[in-house]
This record gives sequence, structure tokens and C-alpha cells, in this order.
Amino acid sequence: MIFSIFEGRFLLMRMLLLTATMLLVCVSILTIYAIGHPVQEYKDTGTQEYKNNAPGTDSQASGPRPQVSSPNKYSNKWKKQLAYAGAGFFCLALVNLFDYRHLGPISYLLYGLILFLLAIILADKEIFTIPFVHDRLGMHRWIKIGFGFLIQPSEFCKVAYILALAWYLRFRSNYRTFAGLIGPFTLTLLAMVLILLEPDLGTTVLLMPVLFTMLFVAGARVKHLVIILCIGLAVSPIMWKSMKSYQRMRISSVLLQNDKIFAAAENHETLAKILVGDPDNLRSWKGDEGFQLLHAKRAIASGGLCGYGFGKGPYLETAYAHLPEADNDMIFPMIAHQFGVLGCGVLLMLYITIIACAIELGWLNTDPFGRLVAVGIAAMFAVQVLVNVGMTLGLMPITGLTLPLVSYGGSSMVANLIAIGLLNNIGKHRPFSVAKKPFEFG
Repeated sequence: MIFSIFEGRFLLMRMLLLTATMLLVCVSILTIYAIGHPVQEYKDTGTQEYKNNAPGTDSQASGPRPQVSSPNKYSNKWKKQLAYAGAGFFCLALVNLFDYRHLGPISYLLYGLILFLLAIILADKEIFTIPFVHDRLGMHRWIKIGFGFLIQPSEFCKVAYILALAWYLRFRSNYRTFAGLIGPFTLTLLAMVLILLEPDLGTTVLLMPVLFTMLFVAGARVKHLVIILCIGLAVSPIMWKSMKSYQRMRISSVLLQNDKIFAAAENHETLAKILVGDPDNLRSWKGDEGFQLLHAKRAIASGGLCGYGFGKGPYLETAYAHLPEADNDMIFPMIAHQFGVLGCGVLLMLYITIIACAIELGWLNTDPFGRLVAVGIAAMFAVQVLVNVGMTLGLMPITGLTLPLVSYGGSSMVANLIAIGLLNNIGKHRPFSVAKKPFEFG
């Protein structure tokens, strides 16, 4: 089965794609191992002296801080991530046992099955308790499948959605009219609403850019997409008012990290109400909603050019200094903390390699379905990387969108490796065609 990956056309490009993927997975496992097994350079990391000198412990910026936890809760997670990676590569190989075009006719069925699972999760949250639905911190995202394993349907929804949308758009031309866009947007909103109610803002944010990218490549008129974007911006004030206080806080954190804006909000009650709803929320922002953002930036900045080294650095050497979700949403600051700007540059080059290979494989494919799937996967990876890195740098709101192939998580790892498997499949099964190139319109 493993040798089926290496069959077919464009072998060199596909090997480049798979090599970049393998390296990112290795970065994931090693980083999670380093978080759980730091190189201790302080004999007594629990002393008050160390706590006072830990990054970001000044009273003005840090607020309440996590306490020392022992044993390290991250110590065994690298083993689980290794198992998830093994399962993911097995699925990658499995996807290459058949021609990807066989997935087209069943793409709606796959998408419908994922929507059904999302509906079950929503029913558990809103109507009645379902034993096999797992919730954590008020978020209903997981389904128990036995032996302690959980799956997150919203992660697999990304791949199923791309397949269904590509199958819908492959030969149609009616979406070149404004009314013809109703179908693709309906297909997208079905998933967006169900995922948003879990709540999972990160995955919800991902779907719309993927839709716009695939529509653009398929030939939708730019003016229609711009009109829809303007309509979304016009109704955004209404959506802003309907948001809960903590949701506003997450988005406003991008502005509140600026000292001048924060001071202005403290001095003007009206501005505070617009930004965070309740002005009292400003008092706890630096130690609550803003804690993760402020310390993520400090972890990145403290890495400098080359970083502290593998397993080293104040943010790894004690549980006291760990960022919340250091192995998941905040894994990029941990990489920057250890390996600096140079390490981050290498990491981003690996992502650029995957995205460039996806675009090239899509461009070289004459099958409309395969081309759209490749473009959708490229957009999916690009948006995830931009949003995750952007939110850790304070350029975007913290939405909980993970860094693909690197952040801890079984469903995320398996879903992303399935997507890589589809790209490899699209590359090796380039169909022969004498028809004109797809998506060319007069």
C-alpha cells in the first residue's frame, strides 16, 4: 500500500510536497516533546526569585498568572501526537489506493455525513444529552469513538466541504451570475452555522476564504464577490452588537494591545462599551483575555534571531511560565522562543512549499474537479497559517485556529494529512483531455 504513494506523474514535485509535510510533522512532535521535557537550567524553578524574573511578570502587563503544575501535563502528549501522525500517514496512503475522481460522486454523501455529526453535537448542546458527545469548557466539538479516542467533525468538515464544493462547481457556469452564487453560499453556510454554534470560531472563519478562492478560480465574476463582501461589511455592526462580551474581547484585543487605545478606552466609557461591552472587563483584560496574546508576543520576541535552543528558554523551563494552549493554538510562539526568527523562517518556507506544490499540481491538472480540490486545499493551508501566525503576533484576533500539521490534536493531524494525500493523488492521476482548459470564459 505504501508504494502506491510513489506511482504516477510529477514524482519530483510530489516528493517535495511529502518531504515538507514529513518535516512539519517532525517539528510538531519535537516541539511538543520539548514543551513537556524542557532543559532545566535553574535548580529551583519554583523559587520566588525565578518567578519574579520570569518573562512578563511585571504587575502592569501580566495580571493573574498560571500556577506551577506538577507533573508537567505536556509530558506524554508527544507520544499521542506520534500516534496521531501514524494514523494520519496511514490515511494518506489509503487515499492513494484509488483515483481521486471516485470521490466526486460521493462527495455530497461525505459532506452530508459530516453535517449530520455536527447536528448531533448541536443537539447535545441545545436539546438533550447524548452520551457519546464530549464537551470541554463549554465547547461541544468532539464525539467519543471508544478506547478514549475523540474525533472532531469540524476538522474533517474542511476536507469534505472542499470536495463537495469542487464537485458542485466543476462544470457549472451559472455561478457567473449573482443569483447563481446562492448554491455555493448555501453549501457553505450550512457548515458555518453548525460549527459556529459549537462554538468554533476558528474553523468558521476558514470556510469563507476557501469559498471565495474556489469561486474565483472557477470563474465567478469579481464584481459579484466584491458586492457580497461589501454586504458582509455593511451588516457587521449588527453582528458586533449581537456578540457576547467575551467574543468582543477577543476581537478587540487586537486594538487593546496598543497602550494609547487601551488608555482611551479606560477614559471614555462609550468607547469601552463599543470595544468590550462592559467597561469593567478592561480591568481584568491584561490578566484574562489579553494574557495569552501579551505573553505569546513576548515568547516570540524573546527568541531573537536564533532562539534559546531546543527545549530551552524561560517559557519552557517551568510550568509556571507556560502559555495557555502552548502545544496547540500557541505552538508557533514556542517554536519562535526556541529557534528564533531563523527557525520561524524555515517553518514558513515549508508551508510555502506545500501551498506552492498544491497550486502547481492544480494548474497542471486538466480535470476541473481535481483542479478545484487542489486550489481549495492550498487556500485551506494558507488561511490556517496566516490566521494562526497572525493571531500570535497580535495582528489578528485569537480564534483558536490551529497551525496545520504542527499543533497538537488527532483530528486536525489526520484531516490535514488526508488533504496532503489528496494532493498527491491529484498529481499522480492527471487525466488526459482534448477539451479546452477548464474555467475559460469568453
